Parts: sequence; structure tokens; C-alpha cells
Amino acid sequence: MNAIGSRNRQQVSIATAPADPERDWRAAMRDLVTSPAALCEALQLGPEQLGWSDEAAKAFPLRVPRSFVARMVPGDPRDPLLLQVLAGDLELQATPGFGPDPTGETGAANPHRGIIHKYRGRLLLLVTGSCAIHCRYCFRRHFPYADNQNSRDEWSSALDYIRRDPSISEVILSGGDPLVAGDAQLAELVAQLAMIPHVRRLRVHTRLPVVIPQRVTPELLDALSSPQLQTVIVVHCNHGNEVDGEVSTAFRMIREHGMTLLNQSVLLAGINDNVAALVGLSERLFEAGVLPYYLHLLDRVAGAAHFEVSAERAQALHREISATLPGYLVPRLVREVAGAPAKVMLPV
Repeated sequence: MNAIGSRNRQQVSIATAPADPERDWRAAMRDLVTSPAALCEALQLGPEQLGWSDEAAKAFPLRVPRSFVARMVPGDPRDPLLLQVLAGDLELQATPGFGPDPTGETGAANPHRGIIHKYRGRLLLLVTGSCAIHCRYCFRRHFPYADNQNSRDEWSSALDYIRRDPSISEVILSGGDPLVAGDAQLAELVAQLAMIPHVRRLRVHTRLPVVIPQRVTPELLDALSSPQLQTVIVVHCNHGNEVDGEVSTAFRMIREHGMTLLNQSVLLAGINDNVAALVGLSERLFEAGVLPYYLHLLDRVAGAAHFEVSAERAQALHREISATLPGYLVPRLVREVAGAPAKVMLPV
């Protein structure tokens, strides 16, 4: 009797123990959709409807969280979330002007393993080359991540690079997606940056709060926080359908931790290149407590030419959304030009 009672109490204790939040998001990372068969099954589409290309997927594999797939509309081969991750034959077409490094991030702009330093006053630290989702328009899909992975000693050297340059007031954590790294690694990196007197701001560019919102935990937010640094989280969301209740909760947690929360989007043909989609995105973001920041013209990376929207069309769309929304909901229309001292604002 006592033994059985003891065993039952143990089972209840195990069943009701709080879940480890980091384990939950890591479980989601291990259970990504990586095959067209799984994508077809989830969306109730046949292979011929999906428009899948094995050849394109060999160059840049399918990788998408199940929570993101769950926001796609079943039976719709033109769903705007699906088109962002679907490997198609158009990626195989060589297009003049499209290459492996459209924003000039290699060579002199990559002065140390894991560092991209293009603009005065700020630089990027590539925390990891891994990402939870492979967006087909990704401007770093050809980036040499293997040459930019840092050991502990190399991270120390990278931080020395920042210490030696007093003009650097902002460090941007990027990737891949920096939030793929664990909390302990991020906390150590932020603590080291906080001890550099001239670094005043920490910026984190991430898609994880959108595609795997359970990544946002109190432990993560504590890891990214420091009294010495102002922290800005820049998420990447291209369509209002990406923001569901769980994503909104993740955004709220970030705001309640005292962090500035911004969004940047890419203007993508067939996905958000219309007034309704862009207005809907800005309004949905603001409802969730996020300010629109940038609307990028496509970076001309090889394999993504079919997503390009012309500058003239982009400017016309921007004028229309400016006439519809209050100014604080209108993102800046920009493009990145290799070698330029900053992002280039397009006249509207």
C-alpha cells in the first residue's frame, strides 16, 4: 500500500513538473519540416500542386518549423507563408545581377571570423550559422558560415576587435539566427559586451520569436539583458498571417522586459507586394506591440530573382500605404548597396 502510494505520488510529481522552456523550443528545432512529403501532408496538397523542386532543395534545403506551417492555409498552393519556404524551379535560373554576396559581406567587410563590419559605429557578430527556417530569399544563403565559426579563443579575439575600436557603440547579434544559441552562451556573450565601455546598445536580429515563439522565455530575456546596455530586438515578419496568438505573447514578453521591439520586412513578389498585405502587416504588428522599421527591397542573391519587385513598383506601393496609415506605421523603404556607408533610403 505504502509502496504503491509512493509510486503514485512520484508519477503525479513527474506529470505535473513544469516543462523546461528551453527543452520545448529545442524540441521544436529538432522536429522541423524538412521533406516535401511532410509539407504536402500538412497542407493537404498533392506534389504536383506544391510545385516542389528537388534540385533547388539540394542547394538550399527545406527547413521550416511546424508551428509556422500550422499558420499556412491548407489546400492553398499560393499561401504567402508557404511561398517563403518552398523550393521551386525558378531558383535554378541564372539571372544577371544576382550573385552569392549581394550586400558585400565578405572580403574587407569580414575582418575577423564571425564579424561583419560594414558601417561606422556598429558591427555584426555572427553568433551561429544555424537558423530555424530557410527563407528562399535569404541574402546569406551562400554565405561562408564554415569560415566564420568561432571557438572560445576566437570569440575572445572577436571581442578584442570591438574593444580596440572606440567608435563601435552598437553590437548586432546576427546569424543564421542568434537565438538558436542557448541561453548560457548568449548570457556570457552579452556580459562580455556589457563590460566594453563604449558599447551602449545591443541589437538582436531574429526570426525565432515569429517562427518558434516558445523560444522567448524569461530565461532568454534575462540572458539578453544588461543594465549597461539598451537592448533592441528586431524581428523579421513579412506577412500579417505570421502573427498569431503565440507570437503576440512572445512579443508582449519582450516588451515587458523593457526591450525596444521593431520589425523589418522584405518586399516579395507574390507574397506581400500589394497595399492590402502591407497595410495589414503594419496594423497586425502594431496590435502586437511592434513598430514597423524597414521595408527592404530584395537583396539580389542568386536563386531569389523571382521574388524581386522593381524599385518603381516599391515606391508606388510605399506612397499608397503612406496615404493609408499614420506615419508611425509606415516602414522606411530601403535597399542595401554593397560598399555604401549605410542602408540607402529610396525617395518616395
